[in-house]
Amino acid sequence: MERESFEDEGIAARMNASFVCVKVDREERPDLDEIYMAATQAMNAGQGGWPMTVFLTPDQQPFFAGTYFPPTDSYGRPGFGTLLARISRLWSEKRDELVAQAAQLSHHLHLQIRPAPPHAVAVDQLGVAVRQLARDFDAAHGGFGGAPKFPPSTALSLLLRHHRRTGDANSLHMAHRTLTAMARGGMYDQVGGGFCRYSVDDRWLVPHFEKMLYDNALLARAYLAGWQVTKDPFLRRVAAEILDYVLREMTAAEGAFHSATDADSEGEEGRFYVWTPAQVEAVLDPAEARRFCAYYQVTSSGNWEGRSILNTPRTVEQVASTLGISPQELQASLEAARPKIHAARLRRVPPGLDDKVLTAWNGLMIGSLAEGHRVLRDRRFLEAAERAAGFLRGALVRQDGGLYRTHRAGRSHLHAYLEDYAYLAEGLLDLYEAGGSAVHFAEALRLAERMLRDFADPAGGGFYSTAADHEELLLRHREGTDGATPSANAVAASVLGRLAFHLGREEFRAASETAIAAYGTLIERHPRAFARSIEVVDFLADGPVELAFVGGAGDERHEALWREAAAVYLPNRLVAHGLGSEEAGPGADSNVPPLMRGKGLVSGEPALYVCRDFSCQSPITRPAEVAAALVRAPVAAAESNRLGDLHSVSA
Repeated sequence: MERESFEDEGIAARMNASFVCVKVDREERPDLDEIYMAATQAMNAGQGGWPMTVFLTPDQQPFFAGTYFPPTDSYGRPGFGTLLARISRLWSEKRDELVAQAAQLSHHLHLQIRPAPPHAVAVDQLGVAVRQLARDFDAAHGGFGGAPKFPPSTALSLLLRHHRRTGDANSLHMAHRTLTAMARGGMYDQVGGGFCRYSVDDRWLVPHFEKMLYDNALLARAYLAGWQVTKDPFLRRVAAEILDYVLREMTAAEGAFHSATDADSEGEEGRFYVWTPAQVEAVLDPAEARRFCAYYQVTSSGNWEGRSILNTPRTVEQVASTLGISPQELQASLEAARPKIHAARLRRVPPGLDDKVLTAWNGLMIGSLAEGHRVLRDRRFLEAAERAAGFLRGALVRQDGGLYRTHRAGRSHLHAYLEDYAYLAEGLLDLYEAGGSAVHFAEALRLAERMLRDFADPAGGGFYSTAADHEELLLRHREGTDGATPSANAVAASVLGRLAFHLGREEFRAASETAIAAYGTLIERHPRAFARSIEVVDFLADGPVELAFVGGAGDERHEALWREAAAVYLPNRLVAHGLGSEEAGPGADSNVPPLMRGKGLVSGEPALYVCRDFSCQSPITRPAEVAAALVRAPVAAAESNRLGDLHSVSA
């Protein structure tokens, strides 16, 4: 619409003559997007999307809304110019009716966000959500439902948790099949790493070529967890490639992470990413080119508009057989060819870069890089997360201690939203637990206390999307369901739950339970839509395994303990680390995790203490003993627990 209508001089003149035109970046102003998307859906039988076009009264009340409008009447829709003329005429002739309609709709929106009475959530909603996912599972291609297909990161996490809790094989199958199919399709950048936004078809072949930071943060974690559970080296490779892509192409000079790359280059969507056999042959020698084209399905006819999106539906073994060579020879050829193809692609005109820094999305990526280091033991990922966290502390914290939402070209602005506080606090907790400085733990705690002060709803439970001192809008929105990113309410609850166990602070656990219970009735009706909330229920019901590592970072014996623990899938865990018990003596700060107190080296050797509720097993000094101490039977017996019926946190 920007290109077709807003830049058309005739339409622009009509817009400016009759309307006050406001174009909103929904990534910078999710508060406005949430309010007026709800209005758009209410006026269009639940349908919404972007671009979103909403007409408001001067006091922000919506009276007409839609999505895309062509510049002229076509596709069964009025043209945007026609729509402007109609709205202008109605405003002149029937203003009272429009104002009354707007007031009625605004009242409806207020009723929609009014919370139901709090309702405790049973952990067996995890199984109900999995059964809902199973009904929509695409057995042929992975994923859930038909085209378009979006990466179901939160659902995949839920499936892996359910498999751990119950041993259910189908949960693991659905997760593994989806992870594998997505990474073999064209939605995954087979040369440069990283995922595009979504697939327009049901087999993950043809993507919308835009790449988003948040998708890649969430998917990196999904692939890391998938590798821990399955030990499939393909999933491990994909996780590392996603994080390498972010370090290489999405990291600003100062260490923070850019938001996105465009789908288009040189005026064409996907042009940067697609290939013809001739283009491949211009880069590789004949044998390499033949093998590369066979494996990545580059053909003369192409699979998209006459050119080929790289994808790998066949295994190395299958393609090697058709070529009459060994799988090892093909694998070596592909590994030699990929860097050459990538270097050639870099000489093309790249897609545009959205270089704004969003606090929330940076929080997601900080957490994923930290987890990448914890699981893969690659220190580059830890260092990148530390740099980004340092930048955010310096550039995106306001003088009053609150956060800014966004930063670009040396300027930070807009007061942050709940998701900024929640995602960053969780990322900082992840960073501390992965081996980072205790400074990150202290900052996560500060942000959690700020969330409770500025965003909590003491009457209805849970959290508002905007702070108490936010500018006055049509309504103060709140949301419990997951979207493209996890529910900020659920992430806030997760942060509080983790801190409750770390510090023994019962008020944090109570706030975590209340935040989930605020949506309890809706969770029981539509558990699949509340996957992240159910993960919090699982965490609180199960309680974490507590890992305390004691030893120096440069000690190989210490690192060996970390490596063994990292290979075990423990979604419900706490991790603390330090040099020894002298760090947490009588003068220790009360905000330092008490899990390290009283823990020291064992006869001068690094040790791992495995605890529950701060009751610990004998310290482990031999790496070979770590896995047995961490792996345990499924916990299906706890399925009857409800939040509110659980024992309180013990200090």
